[in-house]
Amino acid sequence: MGKRVGVEVSIAAAEAIGMADVDVVAAYPITPQTHIVEHLAEMVEKKELVAEYVPVESEHSAMSVACGSSAVGARTFTCTSSQGLALMNEIVFLAASLRLPIVMALANRSLSGPLSIWNDHSDVMSIRDCGCIQLFTETGQDVFDHMLYAFKVAENPKVSLPVIVNLDGFVLTHMIEPIEYWDKEMAKQFLPEFKPVNRLHPDKAITMGALGMPNVFTEAKKAQDQALVDSKSIIIETWKEMGDLTGRYYHPVEHYKTENAETLFLTMGSFGGIASLAVDQLREKGEKVGLLKLRLWRPFPLEELEEAVGDAKQIIVIDRAVSFGGTGGPVASEIRSALYHKEKTPVITNFVCGLAGRDVTQDNFAEMYEISKKRINDSVKQSEYVFYGVRE
Repeated sequence: MGKRVGVEVSIAAAEAIGMADVDVVAAYPITPQTHIVEHLAEMVEKKELVAEYVPVESEHSAMSVACGSSAVGARTFTCTSSQGLALMNEIVFLAASLRLPIVMALANRSLSGPLSIWNDHSDVMSIRDCGCIQLFTETGQDVFDHMLYAFKVAENPKVSLPVIVNLDGFVLTHMIEPIEYWDKEMAKQFLPEFKPVNRLHPDKAITMGALGMPNVFTEAKKAQDQALVDSKSIIIETWKEMGDLTGRYYHPVEHYKTENAETLFLTMGSFGGIASLAVDQLREKGEKVGLLKLRLWRPFPLEELEEAVGDAKQIIVIDRAVSFGGTGGPVASEIRSALYHKEKTPVITNFVCGLAGRDVTQDNFAEMYEISKKRINDSVKQSEYVFYGVRE
């Protein structure tokens, strides 16, 4: 095992990308992902990483370059955030449909407007249905591990899909945390040489991105959807392989004090840590409360979620984005859909909070628990969500 160091999470993420021995980095700086790509540029300039660093003129160009380099067989990384992702949007969908195993770090940040540089999940929710594998990280260690892990999954011949690793902007990107580095031999043992399934090469001509007439388009989309669904078994197998190597085991849905819990919080990303403290606080008061942390967002872990929910009577879903004019947050909508068929469907209450980095404390989670109990007693409709903490 490598050494344990205190380091900014963005720097650790870049170091992990370096250990992955990438061939091409294509990126445009945008807060709060800037430190990742800056450090990668430094590593290339100092020849600590032998790779082509392409300083493109926009995020749209960044993903365009990434698609080109991945299509010819280069291990490729890109990174963006918020409005950068919005500009990149067109090509993100293309990367997935072309089955290109690009890895992207997404430093989650609010989409404008009003303009904000702080964290929530509105950016990633804007590409929920892009066709990429999408994972969430809670800690700096998660981020470091999943940079290497993402390439292993993306480049598996049975997968060959882009992987997006989400890390909360500022809350993770700019924090200094204790992180256990892998050594180079571990990385080499875990991540084999990239052997692309399909590759553009003059000696064996193939076509990528051709026009899909109506008589083939539906079949192409069905195949793409099936590839994403089928990737889940490889995602889980690779987590097991990484756990055997590092001693850290990750899962599609992770639990905290869920034994005998009647009420479960459900979070994604860095909120898992503060929510666990609220669970401790409520447990000390005799409340039967637990926590589920959704790590795998796409493909959605239906079976794992249902098993994790068990016999819980209530789920408090925390959303950090809102589906405007819909039924609250996108995560809550997904959870309702996933669990509607259960014989005893738990009551789902949905709080939209933490937008643009607004603090949500341990006591706030405890208050949401009390509000949820009251709403159930008052027979409030499940579809009526709450913007938590709105000033009067």
